[in-house]
Amino acid sequence: MTDYKQKIAAAVSANVDMCSADVYECIEYPKNPEMGDYSFPCFRLSKTLRKAPALIAKDLCEKLGKVEGFSKIEAAGGFLNFYLDDALVAGEVIKEVLFKKSEYARSNIGGGGTVVLEYSSVNIAKPFHIGHLRSTMIGESLKRIHRFFGYNTFSINYLGDYGTQFGKLIVAINRWGDKAAIEQNPVPELLKLYVRFHEEAEKDDSLNDEARQTFVRLENKDQEVEAQWKFCVDASMIEFSRIYKKLGIDFDSYNGERFFSDYMQPVVDELRTMNLLETSEGAEIVNLDDVGLIPAIVQKRDGSSIYFTRDLASAHYRKKNYNFVKSIYVVGSTQALHFKQLFAVLAKMGRQWADECKHVQFGQISIVGGKLTTRGGNVIFLEDVLEAAREEISRIIEEKNPKLPNRETVEKQVGYGAVIFQELYTSREKDYVFEMEKVTNFQGETGPYVQYTHARCCSLLRKAEAQGLSPSGDFRAELLLDDASVAIVKLLRKFGDAVELALKSYEPHHVARYAVDLAKAFNRFYYENPIITDDRELSGARIALVGAVRTVLAEAMNLVCIDAPSEM
Repeated sequence: MTDYKQKIAAAVSANVDMCSADVYECIEYPKNPEMGDYSFPCFRLSKTLRKAPALIAKDLCEKLGKVEGFSKIEAAGGFLNFYLDDALVAGEVIKEVLFKKSEYARSNIGGGGTVVLEYSSVNIAKPFHIGHLRSTMIGESLKRIHRFFGYNTFSINYLGDYGTQFGKLIVAINRWGDKAAIEQNPVPELLKLYVRFHEEAEKDDSLNDEARQTFVRLENKDQEVEAQWKFCVDASMIEFSRIYKKLGIDFDSYNGERFFSDYMQPVVDELRTMNLLETSEGAEIVNLDDVGLIPAIVQKRDGSSIYFTRDLASAHYRKKNYNFVKSIYVVGSTQALHFKQLFAVLAKMGRQWADECKHVQFGQISIVGGKLTTRGGNVIFLEDVLEAAREEISRIIEEKNPKLPNRETVEKQVGYGAVIFQELYTSREKDYVFEMEKVTNFQGETGPYVQYTHARCCSLLRKAEAQGLSPSGDFRAELLLDDASVAIVKLLRKFGDAVELALKSYEPHHVARYAVDLAKAFNRFYYENPIITDDRELSGARIALVGAVRTVLAEAMNLVCIDAPSEM
């Protein structure tokens, strides 16, 4: 597709003492569409030309005259505003979308480099609750966005399957566990036992000593303790896999903390050889005063490892085995200090690739209203949220379209999609409140609204096909100059920009919001224009536009991890 910014840069640089690349970087998108499609601010030239920016813009406007691809150029204050030739651009954009289909706007920015993404990272023997949703969906969306730009990706579910908590759990199983109940309903039963351990330990502190000793047995690969640990892992993974299937997610690796315990000692030995380890109150630490951070504990007083040690080992393992160009950790903002310490220690070890590690942090989610209740204390299971959303969508379909084909499938696509979309529509660093009534609404900035718009496009295309019309690059672009059509074309042009912004900022919400904007623009077009008319040429042009919207909307939805139903 034509890079119109490049055309502007070439034209402007030919008339001022400023290289094309610098001009290109200065070009902006006006917030007010009445001020054009592109804008070049002339303020930077004021010092060298010794003129007011407004005069510079006026002189440049006269010198440029006509630039290919633009209908007009205007000076406004200190800005030079460029207006695209709408018919030319409509023909170019729609044809390219229809030709490239799902490849539209993709590029090879990544050049095949490997990006490792760690996300979801649920804790074994604990429920998959609503709080896990953020890491899971942000990570999956970022994986898809990186693939869009030519990166290879390797996704890791860094399971919380190690640590003293497993000593506590195994003690609880041995003391109070009911094997039949655990086998029938493993995760909720294991959670009850874990909670009971803490209640009992408040009355009998010797339980904590027993738990620590049990974990040491696990670290020493005691067969009996290992068998109990493995049962907890296997039972949990069965339940987790069911939920990941509903979310449409899979991972390349489920290697958790336990896996990397075997890789810790060489890293600890290297820290000791480099004289980076110090003893503090019996523990071994890395002092980080020089970078303004509190010390990082590498080994506890009893010699056992901690989460930080395993993270150091896993970072080295990933660089060695995957040779990543980026290593992304999608973990909550409460762990910000941990990752600052981790990257600082890697830097002290001389690992230049420490700069390739990125903590993508996010805020918290809370939930209100609806029929949702807690199970197992104050935990809201994610599966309950997904099913409650599906049931609400089922109720709406029963009311609006009870004879919908493949209804059960659509209920899941839209119900689960409503939950996922709301997560990714919110800027990741913000806390937000999940409201079931809001996220399942078919009106407004929601997943169901976007999915319904896609289904509407598909319905129009089916009706057109029945009359011998289909999206084709052979259409008259000058028939798409009404305001609603022009607005859609301009959005279609900016799809790649929206995805690239999401890539650079690690913010999938830019794609989700783009999808809403495109859906709104299309629905305005739909209500203002009859699509299939007696005029075959006009119908052909509008059907081509519908086909382009369907393609881009479907790809945007894929990037934010929701399905694109063809009927609703």
